[in-house]
Amino acid sequence: MNEQEKIYQVIASIPKGRLCSYGEVAKLAGLPGRARWVGRTLSQLPSDSRLPWFRVISAQGKISFPAHSAAYQRQLALLIAEGSAEPSGKIHWRQYRWPS
Repeated sequence: MNEQEKIYQVIASIPKGRLCSYGEVAKLAGLPGRARWVGRTLSQLPSDSRLPWFRVISAQGKISFPAHSAAYQRQLALLIAEGSAEPSGKIHWRQYRWPS
């Protein structure tokens, strides 16, 4: 299994309504210290991907896209739909962090 497949496997296993950091995804995929590689890998996903990429956020509990960008709004909307964020943009990182 290549590095991308390992990353995809970890992200696919994040339960609905839970959140994981880029660094934790890297660690769980056996790629410690490669958080930026996780971000780069996710940035190359096809737009119709069914992988729950939106459950991956920064270690500070924030969406990594620029605030108010279309990508930020899309990720926020998906997190709100799962109950892990509020319309105000507040993300419940500590409550929904995975693995806890």
